[in-house]
Amino acid sequence: MMLSVNAIETFYGQSQALFGATLDIAEAEVVTLLGRNGMGKSTTIRSIMGLTPIRRGRITFDGKEIHRLPSYAIARQGLGLVPEGRQVFANLTVRENILVTAANYTKRPSPYVIDDILSIFPRLGDRLNHFGNQLSGGEQQMLAIGRALMINPRLLILDEATEGLAPLVRQEIWRGLTILKNKGLAILVVDKNIKALMKIARRHYIMEKGEIVWNGTTEELENDPQIQSRYLGV
Repeated sequence: MMLSVNAIETFYGQSQALFGATLDIAEAEVVTLLGRNGMGKSTTIRSIMGLTPIRRGRITFDGKEIHRLPSYAIARQGLGLVPEGRQVFANLTVRENILVTAANYTKRPSPYVIDDILSIFPRLGDRLNHFGNQLSGGEQQMLAIGRALMINPRLLILDEATEGLAPLVRQEIWRGLTILKNKGLAILVVDKNIKALMKIARRHYIMEKGEIVWNGTTEELENDPQIQSRYLGV
């Protein structure tokens, strides 16, 4: 497996948020992390990226332990994060937001350039000289994905990929992620749009109260309405 998260426990002060969460992602695989709000999905992502250090357990990427590394060093291993809330640089233009992270830490033979980002999200081409705070929520999300791609990650992690976006904009995001999937990029995605996720992902993990309570394939999830109703409220 490319990424292995093994029985991690994460705390905020004295309050425990994760209770032995375990998941893995293979090369070129698209995997989802599902669950209702407040169940530990964002904390799992923060733990993987070193933003909220784990207290117990182990996280490896390509067989190398990364859970003791600072977050910038984890990113340089080849993990690109699209955070919840987008967090684009408001006082930088779209062009500057994309270029500010450009680096080829993974030694990709053909590293991403700005034209690659615009080919995935053409809407950004008309906004290159607009500042980050002049964009719509959907455009900011496209920009956040493009910014993460510019470090040439081997694994792209998205926290709430389409939260709060209009249906047409969501379709553009899913189309962009499908392009990246077809290019062979591994993706871990958190989102509430179950039907869209099942179209692009092969496997799924469901969290409840800081634990992984179910995992399986798209076919298994589609054919088990009780699981969807119990843990996802659909």
